[in-house]
Amino acid sequence: MTSKNNTLRIVFMGTPDFAVGSLKNILDAGYTIVGVITAPDRPAGRGRKVQESAVKQFALKHNLNVLQPTNLKSEAFIEELRSLQANLQVVVAFRMLPKVVWQMPKYGTFNLHASLLPQYRGAAPINWAIINGEMETGVTTFFIDDKIDTGNIILQKTEPISIEDNAGTLHDRLMNLGAELVVQTCEQIALGNFSTSTQKEYDNLKPAHKINKETCKIDWNAPMKNIHNHIRGLSPYPAAWTYLINNGKQKNIKIYKTRMEPFEHHDAVGKIFADKKTLKVATIDGYLQLLEIQLPGKRKMQVSEILNGLNLEKNAHLL
Repeated sequence: MTSKNNTLRIVFMGTPDFAVGSLKNILDAGYTIVGVITAPDRPAGRGRKVQESAVKQFALKHNLNVLQPTNLKSEAFIEELRSLQANLQVVVAFRMLPKVVWQMPKYGTFNLHASLLPQYRGAAPINWAIINGEMETGVTTFFIDDKIDTGNIILQKTEPISIEDNAGTLHDRLMNLGAELVVQTCEQIALGNFSTSTQKEYDNLKPAHKINKETCKIDWNAPMKNIHNHIRGLSPYPAAWTYLINNGKQKNIKIYKTRMEPFEHHDAVGKIFADKKTLKVATIDGYLQLLEIQLPGKRKMQVSEILNGLNLEKNAHLL
C-alpha cells in the first residue's frame, strides 16, 4: 500500500447497486475505509421480506464496519460517526446529508453524480438524459454543500449515449465510469493537487426530478421519437406503462422496448395493428413497433412470444 493511500481514512455512504462499484474500487485501490453508511434494512418485493441494501451486502462480505442510521441528525449517530475519525467522506447514491455530517471531515465530503453537472441535478439523471434524447452524459465528482448537487466540481468524465441504450445499459456504464472517477478523486485529494470549479447557472438547465407513476405514463399524442425515448429511458426499471383497451376492458401494461417506423398515415393515435409476428401502435408521425412488453400478472416477454395468445379486437387501442 502506498503512502498516499495511508493518508486517507474514508467513510463511504451509499445504498443501491450503483454505489457498489465505487466502494469496490476504493477498497481495491488500497484505501482505508473506516465505515460504510447505508440505508436501514427494509421490506421489499411481493413477500415483503426484509432486504439489505446492495452496499451493505458488499460491505459485510468484505468485513467493513456498517452503520445504518434512521436519523442522520441524531446525537448518537453524530458521535458514532465522529468516533471513526474519518478525514474524507465519499457519497454515491445516498440521501441528503445535514451540514453537521458533510462538514465533519478534514478533507470534506464529495459526491458522485451520474450527469455532467450542472445539468440533470436531482434523483434520476440517467433516466432523464435518455428521456430527453441526449446524445451525451457523464459523471461528476463535487464537494457537497447545503443545496442539492450544486457544490464545487472536482472532476468530470463524459460518456456517449447510443440510440440502442436504455436506462439499464447506461446505468451500468456510468457505474463503472463513476467508480474510476471516485478513485481518481481520492488520489488527487490524498496528494493535495486538485482544483475545483464552481457550477455555472444557465437558463436552460434540465432537472432530473424523482420518477413517479405519472412520469411513467405514456402520452401517445407526443411525437414518436419522444415516446420511444420515454420508454427506453424507463427501461428496465421502473418501466413505462399505458392502458390497453380491448374487448371492453382496460388493462395496465408495461412497455420495455420499441422500434420506430416513421410513416405518414391517417390512423387514430393509439390504434393497434397486429399480425402473427408484429404488434405496432399508431403515433402522430409513424408507427411504434412494440418489441418487449409485460401484461398484467405475467413476466416481461418478447412480443413475438405472446401474439398467438393475445386476442385483440378490431378497435383495440392504447390509451
